[in-house]
Amino acid sequence: MNDLAPLLTPEGRALLDEVRGTAPADELAVATRLRREHPADLVSAALGQARLRQRAAAKFGAEDAGRMFFTPDGVEQSTRASVAAYRAERLRALGVTSVADLCCGIGGDAIALARAGIRVLAVDRDPVTAGAARANAEALGLADLVEVREADVTEVDTASYDAVFVDPARRGGRGRIFDPEAYSPPLSWAVRAALRAPHAALKVAPGIPHEAVPAEAEAEWISDGGDVKEAVLWFGTAPGAVRATLLPGPRTLLGRGLPDPLVRPVGRYLYEPDGAVIRAHLVAEVAEQLGGGLVDATIAYVTADAPHPTPYASGYEITDRLPFNVKKLRALLREREVGVLTVKKRGSAVEPEELRRKALPKSHGPNAVTVFLTRVAGAPTMLLGHPLK
Repeated sequence: MNDLAPLLTPEGRALLDEVRGTAPADELAVATRLRREHPADLVSAALGQARLRQRAAAKFGAEDAGRMFFTPDGVEQSTRASVAAYRAERLRALGVTSVADLCCGIGGDAIALARAGIRVLAVDRDPVTAGAARANAEALGLADLVEVREADVTEVDTASYDAVFVDPARRGGRGRIFDPEAYSPPLSWAVRAALRAPHAALKVAPGIPHEAVPAEAEAEWISDGGDVKEAVLWFGTAPGAVRATLLPGPRTLLGRGLPDPLVRPVGRYLYEPDGAVIRAHLVAEVAEQLGGGLVDATIAYVTADAPHPTPYASGYEITDRLPFNVKKLRALLREREVGVLTVKKRGSAVEPEELRRKALPKSHGPNAVTVFLTRVAGAPTMLLGHPLK
């Protein structure tokens, strides 16, 4: 994958069409057959690209992924299409018509911006990555709106653009980078670039410490289908604001600076806030909606006496509360003929799979139960229940 150019030739594109959808078990046979008529390196590149396209379908959808070009890092690090589309729509609603997309990667965000009708300068210093971004804009019919430039983002003049979007590299040779100043480029540089533009959005890791958020920024945590995907620092919107946005939707919960919820006895219902809500420190806002409190001062489970449907938390009806005891749990599951056990934990060192193995009866019954391993008023506790319908 060091060079995409051979795959962009007529022969390369024809090979990509031929290997589309090749199952891993069939790769050796397909490669052996194709190498009789094509260079071995090109066949290997085409099969590698086919694998990347299959992986990328989860982020980009099968139709787009089947036409795009990827690098291994590009598949791993690119923004999910639904999240990129949401962000592009926010920028469009702000009146943005042009964006300098710095550290553009394979062009996932540039594609979403262009589809929102925004003109994009997409910049990446890696030639293969920039080549993939250019090829993707062309493959999806967006080349008229996306200019791809291979350059160091710190040397690009963004003065003529309505907004700046920066997606710094957050992975290094040893894996994920947690210190924002160790991003490439560092967060401090990205903030300075943002402050020079009318509007800006900086993509950062969802685990960014709240104290690292600049005073000039609005901080937004985004989840998609219940999984937290990223945090975004917005400039030119609402400095100091905090929000959690859930996709699909979007549904957005704005912070109001509420104090931490009080701890109260476990009621009939338990609510597990969405990960974006927890990352944004907005559990208090959800607890207020639910008329509830926390089961423990350090645990983000909200308990309430009445059901209150909310998009910002998953609700469960609690049937049993037990001190942590595997034997008692196993006996209860056997008595109730439980065959499907869902284990959730927060504030417990027990691994869910280990508990399932030890507690689930060998003679599985037809019923299902969810068990929460947590602390209640500091004590290790098991709460059993069922999802609210």
